[in-house]
Amino acid sequence: MTKYKRILLKLSGEALMGSRAAGIDKEVLDDYASQIAEITALGVETGIVIGGGNIFRGVSGASGGIDRVTGDRMGMLATVINGMALQDALQQQGVKARLFTSVAIESIGERFVKEHAVRALERKEVAIFSGGTGNPFFTTDTAAVLRALETGCEVLLKGTRVDGVYSADPEKDPSAVKYDTLTFDEAYEKDLKIMDLTAFTMCNENDLPVVVYNMNVRGNLRRILEGENPGTLVHR
Repeated sequence: MTKYKRILLKLSGEALMGSRAAGIDKEVLDDYASQIAEITALGVETGIVIGGGNIFRGVSGASGGIDRVTGDRMGMLATVINGMALQDALQQQGVKARLFTSVAIESIGERFVKEHAVRALERKEVAIFSGGTGNPFFTTDTAAVLRALETGCEVLLKGTRVDGVYSADPEKDPSAVKYDTLTFDEAYEKDLKIMDLTAFTMCNENDLPVVVYNMNVRGNLRRILEGENPGTLVHR
């Protein structure tokens, strides 16, 4: 018996780069797919939102002279590319996965419809939600919260390269203190940058807990599902 029956896993696109300067490191991709396969074998219904920063970021494009709306749309397509790569990696490991897109790309993925996504989850298919929210000016963090709420997920698991939430950046400040648990109000008061404000507020208002953990430590994902807390739990 796992702690959660249905989860939304948020992965950063940058994490897929591994040691590369850009693009997708196949070793990292396969490791993530293996960890996801492990929890689906436990019967966990898994939705995934993945960023596109390893390929293109709309904000960076705008700073380089590209129109912000155009840049954000390019970023949405980058998340579709990552979603396709993850779908392929999962299928190679024998896991059924369906790619949903927030924009119409019929020959690549199925346009997101809540009822279709829920049925996929109920059939134990991994549902990969790409294209962000389908609108400019919204991050993939917000897309992750939105899809989690739409599909009735019990928790949002935010996979990062650090092992939780700290009082300061642990890579820059050796005195930074890790929090095992936090309330949303405490995170607001301490001005901790866990997610963008829109996404974080949506979690708080809809009582959707968030677990921030290091996805690059193999076994952490399964440990969370088995009731351990290798990261930081943020709750109401």
